[in-house]
Amino acid sequence: MDRLRRYWGVGLLLALLLPGQAHALCSVVSTSPASFGTLSSILVRTTSQPSSSTNAGLSCTGSLVTLMANNDHFYATITSSQSGLLGPTGDVIGYTIYGDNSTNYPITRGVQFDFARNSIADALGLVGSPTVPKTVPIYLSSITGSNVAAGVYTETLNIAWSWNYCAGIGALGACLGRDIGSGVANLTVNLTVTNDCLITAPNINFGSAPVISAFATVSGQTISLACTKGSAYTVGLGDGQQAVSVGGRRRMVSAGNYLAYDIFKSAGTTRWGSVGAARRASSDAEVNPGNGLGTGSQVFNYNAKIYTDQTTPPAGTYTDNVVLDVGF
Repeated sequence: MDRLRRYWGVGLLLALLLPGQAHALCSVVSTSPASFGTLSSILVRTTSQPSSSTNAGLSCTGSLVTLMANNDHFYATITSSQSGLLGPTGDVIGYTIYGDNSTNYPITRGVQFDFARNSIADALGLVGSPTVPKTVPIYLSSITGSNVAAGVYTETLNIAWSWNYCAGIGALGACLGRDIGSGVANLTVNLTVTNDCLITAPNINFGSAPVISAFATVSGQTISLACTKGSAYTVGLGDGQQAVSVGGRRRMVSAGNYLAYDIFKSAGTTRWGSVGAARRASSDAEVNPGNGLGTGSQVFNYNAKIYTDQTTPPAGTYTDNVVLDVGF
């Protein structure tokens, strides 16, 4: 009986030192989409925009070791049938993928990236016996210079995960077992581009004159617009702050006195307004008529004059503010 008890005690000791039944501490799970949000075409072209996914498809929990050995790894290989975010007209917006929320660890498409290196796994909380599952995020940054049309831009990334690491260490420093596995996750990335314009509209200066009839027509004036690639739009000029009525004569004001004037399309006598046919279409531009160019300007000519069929008002500095609006 004593001998049996001694053998039973040895068997129990061995059982405590050996790993239990194998179970996956890491697994491939459904991803969370990454969205750059809604941005104007000008922001997309001129300013790098950040995005991220809190879950790129790898989830880990359990008693992971805190110090990664050289033969431990969490590989991610990212591929896609596209070279970036693809839009409705075939335009592409490029972006860079990173392994952390800095720009220190870019991920090259088609090349294994190891999240176990550079302490990234530690920073993500994958190691150190997490009590709840931890998912691996990835970070994105758009590349400037894309001159694109408005619309929804998307890409689906194929992320092949592969991991092999020591899942626990015994009292003598021996690895009690390794967690080894692989799987594939798909991650959707999207960005919505909206129409926008860069507008150059110099002030109008009629100069000074002693009487109404002495004011000359201001001719050769231009308004330039650089609007989203492929956008058809119209340009309207408001009636100002002191107009007689909607669509009526515009007026400048000084100390309660008024000076009527107006703004006319091109070099003609058709009033440029803000409603219906009084607006100007992008196809009506004197320079580069048609849809927006994105990076190039379209120029609209106009002239302005002070109406001569009014009584000369008292001397003063007369001003008005006119709103220019673009409709898509």
